[in-house]
Amino acid sequence: MLLSNRVAIITGGARGIGKGIALKFAEEGCSVVITDLLLEEAKRTVEEILKKGRDALFIPCDVSAGRQVQEMVAQVIRKFGKIDILVNNAGIGGVPKSILDVSEEEWDKLLSINLKGVFLCCRAVVPHMKEKRYGKIVNMSSMGAIAPPTPNINYSAAKAGVLGMTLDLALELAPFNICVNAILPGAIPTDMWNPLLPPGINKEDFFAEVGKSVAPMQRVGTPEEVAGAALFLASDLSSYVTGDRILVGGGAPLVARLK
Repeated sequence: MLLSNRVAIITGGARGIGKGIALKFAEEGCSVVITDLLLEEAKRTVEEILKKGRDALFIPCDVSAGRQVQEMVAQVIRKFGKIDILVNNAGIGGVPKSILDVSEEEWDKLLSINLKGVFLCCRAVVPHMKEKRYGKIVNMSSMGAIAPPTPNINYSAAKAGVLGMTLDLALELAPFNICVNAILPGAIPTDMWNPLLPPGINKEDFFAEVGKSVAPMQRVGTPEEVAGAALFLASDLSSYVTGDRILVGGGAPLVARLK
């Protein structure tokens, strides 16, 4: 197994991409800590992991609140004694808008979770990883960071910031054998897409059209496919990979060149 005896924190692990990663890691022998504010869904995901015979723990945590993040990490250390892997997956989306329609409150809320939350979680786990001289940090960015499909300035800015943070941390932490990389998912149907669904449109038909319009592979992806990339970056298969990014988008943004 690729993650035997490893301990991973997965933020936003209750559902969607985070849940896919949590289940994949558990299948590979990892003990998984899920942090989220979706209490019931997180508990169900933990139950699925426990049924696989792996250790799992749910800790409610708002990643934009520094004290909560520090206490969450302290709980993980008390239970497992170490943190090998951090997957910064927690995030919120939003309805695409012109810059003129984005309020200051909307800007602050999204960046506090999608960007500040990554900073706070990294800052909390890095001392423990440095002490062990081992660590894997996987930051969830987005295709929107490099090729926004629609105007969505606060989301795109936050996810671009995650890329910049990834590069900076990779440089700082490389001497400590800590690898820091990013994943850029493309169109992956999750609950984050719900505000974008046109009324009266069948969800499967909608995503079929989305896949044809944004991905050269002519389909949308799955959380399990993102989880495969996360597994590579979290395992020792990527022991000499840091400061890099993996696009999981069925060939996007190459679609722009095909039109």
